[in-house]
Amino acid sequence: MPRTVWSGAISFGLVTVPIHVVSARGDHSVRFHQVHLEDMSRVRVRKVCEIEDREVPNAEIGKGYQLTKERIIPVLDEELREMPLPTAKAIEIEAFVPLESIDPIQIGDGYYLQPDGQVAAKPYTLLRKALERSSRVAIAKYAWSGRERLGLLRVRDNVIVLHAMHWADEIRDPAELKPDDVKLTKDEIAEAEHLIVRLTRDDLEGEEFTDRYTQAVEALLEAKREHREPPAVEEPKAPGKVVDLMAALQESVAKAKAARGEDATIHEMPKKKTAAKKTAKAPAKKTAKKTSAPKKRSA
Repeated sequence: MPRTVWSGAISFGLVTVPIHVVSARGDHSVRFHQVHLEDMSRVRVRKVCEIEDREVPNAEIGKGYQLTKERIIPVLDEELREMPLPTAKAIEIEAFVPLESIDPIQIGDGYYLQPDGQVAAKPYTLLRKALERSSRVAIAKYAWSGRERLGLLRVRDNVIVLHAMHWADEIRDPAELKPDDVKLTKDEIAEAEHLIVRLTRDDLEGEEFTDRYTQAVEALLEAKREHREPPAVEEPKAPGKVVDLMAALQESVAKAKAARGEDATIHEMPKKKTAAKKTAKAPAKKTAKKTSAPKKRSA
């Protein structure tokens, strides 16, 4: 089990739940060192004092806030820990909201909250069951690493999960990135929706959801270790310029069908629906006039 990154409590009204915070995510990336290519020796980053021009050990390094160009105010870790914040020792639940009301861009890393001993088991289970039955998530505040943070509490496999969140004013406004208005046909939108349906699935299980880059790096390292040529890799096709959007959508739908073993035949969309409707209606009106006339004469 990963190590505890923080210990404290969840404050739920007057209920206190002692917990340990454990990272919920692992990183399987292949790590590299910086090396001097001529002799393959390690290249390391040294922490050097600008005034004394010497390497400084971690014991002599602290925090400082640059007030002006000439003045830096020292801030001790003890001073930050002793700040009079109710969230310094606890995760304070402030509200309960529907998960759909939270913009996913605000949600960050996830942590499992583990009850601290048997005494915490009952209030922990109480909070978990209450969250499950309410169909809501809890919004909380807590203080880590010298700042107060916003968090989201939810339940996953009978364990309470804390997601770090960004404050609303930390999210940049994307308005300036929006492209100019463009015109889309109903057929283009319908074909895009058709593609979404074809690519819809119930979960993220499958070979296509594996980290192929890490697998390729590991294969490269294995080949180098055994002094043999690395496996040949097919060159990825560069994305071409979209000339016909509808044709690109239809081909994408066909590929999605083929990937699922379905008929991948591309059916051309009718080019002029409105014209076809007009020509179909005109003969019908003439026929109606011809058939009604003889009935009047026979009467």
